[in-house]
Amino acid sequence: MDYSSLGFKYYPTDYYYIRTFKDGQWSEGRLTQDRFITISMFSQVLHYSQEAFEGLKAYATKDGCINLFRPDMNAKRLQKSCRRLLMPEIPEKEFIRAVIEIVKANRNHVPPYGSGASLYIRPVIFGIGDNLGVNPASEFMFIIMTSPVGPYFKGALKPVRMLVSEYDRAAPFGTGDIKTGGNYASSLLPNRLAKEQGFADCIYLDPATHTKIDEVGAANFFGITKSGKFVSPVSSSILPSVTQDSLKYLAMDKLGLKVEERDVYIDKLDEFAEVGACGTAAAVTPIYEIFHQGKVIYSKDSEKVGFVSTQLSKIMNDIQVGDVKIYKNWILKVQN
Repeated sequence: MDYSSLGFKYYPTDYYYIRTFKDGQWSEGRLTQDRFITISMFSQVLHYSQEAFEGLKAYATKDGCINLFRPDMNAKRLQKSCRRLLMPEIPEKEFIRAVIEIVKANRNHVPPYGSGASLYIRPVIFGIGDNLGVNPASEFMFIIMTSPVGPYFKGALKPVRMLVSEYDRAAPFGTGDIKTGGNYASSLLPNRLAKEQGFADCIYLDPATHTKIDEVGAANFFGITKSGKFVSPVSSSILPSVTQDSLKYLAMDKLGLKVEERDVYIDKLDEFAEVGACGTAAAVTPIYEIFHQGKVIYSKDSEKVGFVSTQLSKIMNDIQVGDVKIYKNWILKVQN
């Protein structure tokens, strides 16, 4: 496999992880080579989208080890999603143990150090069983699948164009702050419309007033002001991001920037020297142009990546692949 040219799509690996919840308790997890599952047609996940998922990556290091980046954060976020959707929580230690198990089983599919690719890990929990009414399920399935992937947006650290969508990603005080499939299903049409017009993805505004930036497609938004501040939007419908949280700390601790969480108004983007998207899949993706209501409202050199975005991307990547050994609590090594 040519790992250096991978996109963000599914490539088969050898093993998958599965665990079920019934009669108030979780079964023992197990590995399987069968990527197909059998569930009832009446499962709550099929009718009422009682489902949540996570996304994290495993990185090969120069010395042949495998690093996981802040998996405890993903475990905690999945627990929050489960509480919101009335699903049983996966204890943090058991979540991490399952992730380690699936990575070990698929270690031959972890892209090599220096390839720019990684092993994407997708844990999912969902309601199953024979149900009909709008009620939480009594049985659940927890699965983990993996796939080697490259960048979510084509080209490593390559600036992209974004279209401000007229659609909403999530309702005010709804499920925007948890990682559930329904939020992404509603983004499929806006994403297609944006791509048909030549944009990489779309930007969603706050659903209440349509004046402030919430998220960028399947990622978080960030901006670097001309005065040197790292700014991230604040909203009840934004999904808290492991990557965003890490970048904010790096901006403050390593680059000496002031960090602000506040409203980012769509008509005041001229305060920013750099803007971008960030997330586990998107990593750090600079945005060079934003199109809104028939006109360009933000524009930078399409070939040039901003200094801060470049530095943050490099530091983050160096930590993930083990080239820089700081913040040791951010890295969990998968032992042979």
